[in-house]
Amino acid sequence: MPDTGLRLQRPNLVVADLDRSLRFYRDILGFTVDFTKDSDDASYSYPVFEIPRHAELRFCVLSANQDQQRSLALTEITGIDLTDMPLPRRNALVLNIDAIDEVLDAARAEGLHVYEEERLETNDGRIGREIGIVDHDGHLVVIYKILQT
Repeated sequence: MPDTGLRLQRPNLVVADLDRSLRFYRDILGFTVDFTKDSDDASYSYPVFEIPRHAELRFCVLSANQDQQRSLALTEITGIDLTDMPLPRRNALVLNIDAIDEVLDAARAEGLHVYEEERLETNDGRIGREIGIVDHDGHLVVIYKILQT
C-alpha cells in the first residue's frame, strides 16, 4: 500500500438552513462552532458540488472537542431548491456520544426522525447501544455508546 500521507480533514454536509442545522449539530449533539463565513463567488464548492452560480453559500466549521478540531463542516445553500436525499442512504456520520439519552430526547423534541434503538456488538466483542437520527436535511447520523468492554 503506498504511503499517500492521508489525513482525514472533515466531512462537509450540504444544508438548506444553517441556523436550523446548528440546533441539531451544536445544541443537541454538542459540536462547537469554530467559524462561519459567507462563501465568495469563486468558491471551489460551486464546481465540485455542482451548485448553480446564482445560489448563495454560507459555510460553517465545527469541532467535536479539543482533540477533534474542525471535524465537521456545514454548507448552507440558498436560492435553489434542494432535492430530497435519495434512498437508500449513501452516507452517515457515526458519533460516539456519552449523553445518549439526553441527545435522543432533544432530537425527538426537535421533531427529527429517530430510529428504533439496536443493540451494538462490535467486531471485537464490545456491547453498546446504537440509534440512527435523520437531521432536517435528510443526513443520517448514527450515535452509539459502548456499555461493556
